[in-house]
Amino acid sequence: MKLTPLWLATFGMKVALATLFCFPPQAAAALPPNETDVPLIDSQADYLEALLAIHEKRQLDAKKVLKKLVALEPQHAGALLDLAIIHCELGDRQEAERLFQLMVSRFSPPPVILEIIDRHRDSGCNSPKVDSQFAIRFETGIDSNVNQGASNPKFTLGNAGSPINLELLPEYLPKQDHFSAFSIDYVRDMFSNGSNGFLQLRTRHYNQLSKFDTNAIAFGFESPWRINQWALRSTVMTSLLTLDQKLYQKQSMLQLLVTPPLSLPPNMQLSILGSVTRALYPSSKSFDANTSEIRSLLTAQTGAAQWKATAGWMLDQGKDSRLGGDRNGWAASLQVKTRLADQMFGSVLFGEFSWNRQLWQSKKIYAPGLIDYARRQDTEVFRLALSLPVNQHHTIQGEIRNVLNRENISLFNYNSRLFQLSWQWIP
Repeated sequence: MKLTPLWLATFGMKVALATLFCFPPQAAAALPPNETDVPLIDSQADYLEALLAIHEKRQLDAKKVLKKLVALEPQHAGALLDLAIIHCELGDRQEAERLFQLMVSRFSPPPVILEIIDRHRDSGCNSPKVDSQFAIRFETGIDSNVNQGASNPKFTLGNAGSPINLELLPEYLPKQDHFSAFSIDYVRDMFSNGSNGFLQLRTRHYNQLSKFDTNAIAFGFESPWRINQWALRSTVMTSLLTLDQKLYQKQSMLQLLVTPPLSLPPNMQLSILGSVTRALYPSSKSFDANTSEIRSLLTAQTGAAQWKATAGWMLDQGKDSRLGGDRNGWAASLQVKTRLADQMFGSVLFGEFSWNRQLWQSKKIYAPGLIDYARRQDTEVFRLALSLPVNQHHTIQGEIRNVLNRENISLFNYNSRLFQLSWQWIP
């Protein structure tokens, strides 16, 4: 079930019904005081577990819990109503109608609940309900260093005893250009356990430096599941990237997000993210590599601001022919999104700031006899964005991004600044 305003509006009513009808007054009075509360607490815990499964679209898990709860507590009105709705959304019309009739005859529910029942009856319950989301985005801007040209045109090769001083050709220095970009994102519910499939299309075109034009497609699946109180979400993804109309990279990724049941302050959550990625380069086989990563992810909500921070360790294992060999490193990031103004052209203005830093250390000398030390890559990215939702379908955004790539090999040092404007449409 999708978390909609209707669901939110009726949530309190359903919990109230569950509390009122979980035990008839006569039955509660007949039990000793120490036995009256225990079943109620257990049933409420099970019901909250079912509501969480509904929110995460794990309908089969929710149905299993609700079916057990209704069998143990026939007077639990909220569980009975949700079970009927799930059967309807899964296309089980006959069982849904039986439960709707049982709900009406047993509890004589108020008009708001009867309206919910009628609405689902009118839907026909003929096929499983499928939710999907679709977004289109147009971007235009300017990039100060499209080709990641070196910041310093001069470099030195050889060892300390006989250095060779050289200067880069102009084509390897920073090149600025305007660009336009287009993207499509599509997400669709799959099965009835909260899984969804996604498809992403990206294309970027430069006005003059067309040899740096890129096209990308990514598709995969996400699936939430639980082990006791541990929440998990697995992701499988495959992507293809072209550069100058030629296939440049093929990538496959397996990711697992684990959220343990920790006692944290309200509106705060700590998770562990692990991933394994396989990257293939058809035109440069020596670049092929496997990358493993494990990060901690902390999210928090404070007033109007949403915070997200990550920190973790990485290992990149390549082929023997790759210069510098294997490498390891760490990465950290911070992202803050907040409301800046509630009345900006009749809408809400949002601001977003993010910082990312990634450091790689190669294990071998990069190029013995020419560059006699191991490569150390240190990259920082700063991003500032302002977004203005014009209405529920259209959003305008401006963004500034600054990249500082500091390395111990001057050939690879570069800085880049990007400014772009974008428009997003969600049907």
